[in-house]
Amino acid sequence: MTPLLRDITDPRRLKEVPPDRLPAVAAEIRDFLVREVCGRGGHLGPNLGVVELTIALHRVFDSPTDRIVFDTGHQSYVHKILTGRQAAFATLRTAGGLSGYPMRAESAHDHVENSHASTALSYADGLVKAQRLRGEAHRRVVAVIGDGALTGGLAWEALNNLARGGPVVVVLNDNGRSYDPTVGGLADHLTALRAGRGDGPNVFQQLGFTYVGPVDGHDVTAVEEACRVAVRADRPVVVHCVTEKGRGYAPAEQDEEDRMHGIGVLDPGTGRPVRAGGPTWTSAFGAELAGIGARRPDVVALTAAMLRPVGLAEFARRFPERVFDVGIAEQHAVTSAAGLAMGGLHPVVCLYATFLNRAVDQVLMDVALHRLPVTFVLDRAGVTGPDGPSHHGVWDLALLSAVPGIRVAAPRDATRLAELLRAAVSTSDGPTVVRFPKAGVGPDVPALNRLDGMDVLHRSRSLPLDVLLVAGGAPAAVAVRAAELLSDAGVGVTVVDPRWLLPVNPTLVHLASRHRLVITVEDGVRTGGAGAALAQACADARVTTPVHNLGLPTAFLDHGERSDILAEHGLTAESIARVALELHGDRTADRVAGALR
Repeated sequence: MTPLLRDITDPRRLKEVPPDRLPAVAAEIRDFLVREVCGRGGHLGPNLGVVELTIALHRVFDSPTDRIVFDTGHQSYVHKILTGRQAAFATLRTAGGLSGYPMRAESAHDHVENSHASTALSYADGLVKAQRLRGEAHRRVVAVIGDGALTGGLAWEALNNLARGGPVVVVLNDNGRSYDPTVGGLADHLTALRAGRGDGPNVFQQLGFTYVGPVDGHDVTAVEEACRVAVRADRPVVVHCVTEKGRGYAPAEQDEEDRMHGIGVLDPGTGRPVRAGGPTWTSAFGAELAGIGARRPDVVALTAAMLRPVGLAEFARRFPERVFDVGIAEQHAVTSAAGLAMGGLHPVVCLYATFLNRAVDQVLMDVALHRLPVTFVLDRAGVTGPDGPSHHGVWDLALLSAVPGIRVAAPRDATRLAELLRAAVSTSDGPTVVRFPKAGVGPDVPALNRLDGMDVLHRSRSLPLDVLLVAGGAPAAVAVRAAELLSDAGVGVTVVDPRWLLPVNPTLVHLASRHRLVITVEDGVRTGGAGAALAQACADARVTTPVHNLGLPTAFLDHGERSDILAEHGLTAESIARVALELHGDRTADRVAGALR
């Protein structure tokens, strides 16, 4: 711990620091962030950009009595440092350690656990109303939101209500970007405000807010004074702070792509990765889509402010007029894609799986109801690891299983990714989905043969048809290894990768009827997932073979290493084999033969 920072154990101690020493505090915080985040990975650039802003907030407001709500939450590291969690950074984003987002169990200073964008203003609206009804006039609500998050529709729904509510301070952290530069009319408007070119009331004033700014967000004194003006106004106020993402760390400032938004382990001196990474699912997808784009001029791509993270950089480089970044607006992205499909194009909507949750109504009513050819590519499906509960992409299969006519593919390797993506964008009579995890893509998992569109990956020789293992996507390789263990134990196993998890292939139901036991393996929640869909299909077909579903519980899973979380919930080869042996029991060969007849 550096000299000044060592003594700041809570916000009250920060208030005691003389104003002329605050630049030194900011410098120490930046050094701390670079050292700690480069050593473990996490969100570096966003936090380097809010150092002075966060210092000012904690000097003006009395947290936790005053509630400071951070939108998205990835820029809360400085807040955590100033609220007594400096030592915990040694465990950042590790199992049982410090979360990379606000977490109420960590501190009374964390009020919400949001890490989906555009939510803070709605939380603030509810908090303001609750304080008024409870007579808590001594409390203040502060919502910190970035210009990128302000592109989300939920933020504007909240602004519409906040402007006519009680006292609230909306701190607009305007750095001109989220992952990528902020897009659309709002970005143009904020650019004009930053340049002093506002002509008449700006959009916030027209909505009914008092507007303070633009303020240099790296001048603690200026931000403090702006916040005190907002408090004295005793009404809804927007404080417009202009900041620089990655401020004070040369490798981040020179990174024009995303200013080191989210990083792995880096050499803090150079900003370069310590470990060279191999090909990922994202990079494999990006290369294949670019190839499809060259052959198919009707294929267009949409992203919600995450062009590079979802693998669209090469497609955008080659076909810039065919990529649409709509900002952090997943609902709009999906319905806009519906319009593109109605207009004769084939849109590919690229999202993290967790963010599709926000647009399920649009998938259902705007795309599927019209049987439109829209392909959804869901990156980071399944357990993602250190980003924690809100970023695990474990709900997509359960949510999509209720959508009529949708087809969901889960490639198990890069070859199948290319095949299934090509098949998806060739589908013209309804929506398709291709999902894959956050991980290295790994070696191909070969098939023994194809059966009605499904791949048979393993078949025990000279053994009865005891167990059918059904696993698509990343769990397929694990299921093959489990089958090898079971075969060594004398249990006959067939492993099938359905390739298309939804809808259930009728041939898979027939195959289930020929085995004594079916075990499904998926990296999503079991409730309502692909395994549940197969069990329902078997019941509908009067197939009496028991179907046992392995997957994730209906729970919010903590952050940690992806492999450890999967192992904890029984999604390893050894665990799958153990469950199969327990369910298989000690039936004699005669009883097995009788069951098969």
